[in-house]
Amino acid sequence: MEQDELDELRNRVACAAALDQAGYAIDLKESTRRAIKYRQGDEIVIVIHEGKGWFDPLSDAKGDVFSLMTHLHGVGFAVAKLHVARLVGYEPREPAWKRQARHRKPDLGVAERWSARRKPWPGSMTWRYLRDDRHLPEAVISAAIRHDLLREGPRGSIWAAHRDGEGAVTGWEERGPEWRGFSTGGAKVLFRFGPVHALRLCVTEAAIDAMSLAALESTRRDSLYLSTGGGWSPATDTAIWTLAARQGVLLVAATDNNAQGDTYADRLEVVAGEASCGFERLRPQEEDWNAELKARSGKEGKGGKGVGGRPAAACPPAASRVKLRGP
Repeated sequence: MEQDELDELRNRVACAAALDQAGYAIDLKESTRRAIKYRQGDEIVIVIHEGKGWFDPLSDAKGDVFSLMTHLHGVGFAVAKLHVARLVGYEPREPAWKRQARHRKPDLGVAERWSARRKPWPGSMTWRYLRDDRHLPEAVISAAIRHDLLREGPRGSIWAAHRDGEGAVTGWEERGPEWRGFSTGGAKVLFRFGPVHALRLCVTEAAIDAMSLAALESTRRDSLYLSTGGGWSPATDTAIWTLAARQGVLLVAATDNNAQGDTYADRLEVVAGEASCGFERLRPQEEDWNAELKARSGKEGKGGKGVGGRPAAACPPAASRVKLRGP
């Protein structure tokens, strides 16, 4: 692994993520904003430098997230790098004061900010972005709008709603020609496109990928297309487990065709095992489902089947499909 790749992992994975995943809990009474104490039994680790550093107050051990992995699991540096890579996108629990700071502003609130934005309409900048840049069929765009999943973002971007189990908006993915992010103060749970009681759950990494897969599959009536927004918070984990725990569910890891997508698929396989449901890995031939949709619609456009590079009718994806576990 090159040095720039190590630096990228170091920047994307906080020490808190390694500790949270290892079962450590925050000791609020003994923590400050600059030094957060994590405890597991008699084991103590203090996280410093805004999550980038740590030390053991009972020994001389200290360092970055890679050395923390070797400290926690007793492994060498090569294995520690693999452990760190698997935590990309993992969102650990936060101290109470950080949660309060995060939610104080959206309590103005998230729902009000969402409602204040217009829904996309035919010909709007957001509509054209989804149709022309992202090659989503107008039927899919219309269905997402009809179910109150999309809003017009600034400068032709889209807002794609994340909702909790009660249907409340908790935040939104923000995507545009020159911008990607998540709503300030919002919380990632799940973007949900399709019948809420569907038993086939297709989990992707982005709302546009969820809608792209739906387009490629002609929006199957037995399927709920989900997006984690590229993160994996405890709320996301709980929401997926709750959906997967229903009788007869098939959990489909429709994540990207790369190392991070495989890491997310591994996590989903664990959830499937805990929820005792079926599991399947569905992998696009391109890097993600929107790239797959663009490739397919481009071919159809050359063959005269589409207009402006958009498919006249969606068809099932040509992708690798591996059934790993039955319900």
